[in-house]
Amino acid sequence: MDAAEKRVHTFVRVKPTADFAQDMIKFGPDNKSIDIHIKKDAKKGVVNNRQTDWSFRLDGVLHNTSQELVYETVAEKLVSEALTGYSGTIMCYGQTGAGKTYTMTGATAEYKHRGIIPRALQQVFKATAHSVRVRISYLEIYNETLVDLLSTTTRSGTSDVPMAVVDCPQGVYVKGLSIHSVSHEEDALNLLFEGETNRAIAEHTLNKNSSRSHCIFTIYIESRFRVFSDVKCVNSKISLIDLAGSERLSKTRSEGQVLKEAMYINKSLSFLEQLIIALADPKRDHMPFRQSKLTHVLKDSLGGNCNIVLVANIRGEAAHVEETLSSLRFATRMRWITTEPVISETYDREGTVKALEKEIILLKQELALHDSLVNRSLVTYDPLTDIQKAEIKSQVHKYLKGAIDEIDKSPQSEQWIHLQPDSQGQGEGNSPSVWIPSKWKAESSQSEIFETAQLTRA
Repeated sequence: MDAAEKRVHTFVRVKPTADFAQDMIKFGPDNKSIDIHIKKDAKKGVVNNRQTDWSFRLDGVLHNTSQELVYETVAEKLVSEALTGYSGTIMCYGQTGAGKTYTMTGATAEYKHRGIIPRALQQVFKATAHSVRVRISYLEIYNETLVDLLSTTTRSGTSDVPMAVVDCPQGVYVKGLSIHSVSHEEDALNLLFEGETNRAIAEHTLNKNSSRSHCIFTIYIESRFRVFSDVKCVNSKISLIDLAGSERLSKTRSEGQVLKEAMYINKSLSFLEQLIIALADPKRDHMPFRQSKLTHVLKDSLGGNCNIVLVANIRGEAAHVEETLSSLRFATRMRWITTEPVISETYDREGTVKALEKEIILLKQELALHDSLVNRSLVTYDPLTDIQKAEIKSQVHKYLKGAIDEIDKSPQSEQWIHLQPDSQGQGEGNSPSVWIPSKWKAESSQSEIFETAQLTRA
């Protein structure tokens, strides 16, 4: 994996508009750069040191592009690698009303306008086999409160399990978040649309259906493979993040509850930006993941062991050029983050035991067939009994002492008797009873028998 693949990939999507500021926003000939130019304000006098030109280098600019092309450019490769075990994260960031939710979820009116999430589900179910298990969850972070969008309880209801972000050796997970197994694309889409109806939205000056929360749709993929006698499990997940848009209160003119929501949104996005700055700095030791619920939940998604793609959604009107600059700066910082995707592999112990038991049965059948072909007498391949093990140990002991010249190859043919210690102290009173070969009884005294049995146990 080369250096270009070890960093976050960033793309910019420009919302179509009839009032596009062509004199202020210019795209590079390779569609991988954006230049912003703002004319100096003559009212501020001759001496004006305010910056007027900016240039941003990205992995791609998506302007007047279809939903299909956006998916092919942004998500298709990431989803393909997730099917082989590499986790991935796609995040939409930008100001309010810039088209983040449309990019991530799409429009339900027309099939061709579906977004990244429905298309990712389609790709996953087209590629998966019967040995692949797919599960999904849908989490909302509303005013620093975790909400399960697929829960049976309503927003005002109380859940039996309080939701919380928990750290564990395998990463972070949300305690109380429901995860649903799905076998078909249709089942997954039904859950997606169910979660969409539970999202918090509101209206303000810049957006009639403004998302008032951050939402994370996660696809969990578990694949099982047979590697010799072991059953290997490869686990990956695709985190699809639709962030709430940053808002300037002077433009949205929010009041009441919408104003309170805007304050929480801007605060959490500020913490996210601080985290991105820290992740992009190779000299930083501490990463502020715990500053907010959003950054804590995204610890695994942004921590560096998965593929990460950012889509910065911007508006092309001159009135929003300051917000556009802010989104492009964020994308530039994200681009400096390096990643080292790894495959998460585990071995199913229970499955391994069952596979080994099945293999033993097959090997016994093969040995029995071989014996019949060479006209050997019937030989059992069952595990040795405790009596047979004791006889073999005793023969080895005698052989080492020189008492016998060779070890009997068929100990199962011996006759055995059960010997108890006598009341006169032969063998010691605290010695347990022993099973011995019948010929021992004739060849040795009882004290010698018990002495040999104790040596055999040792």
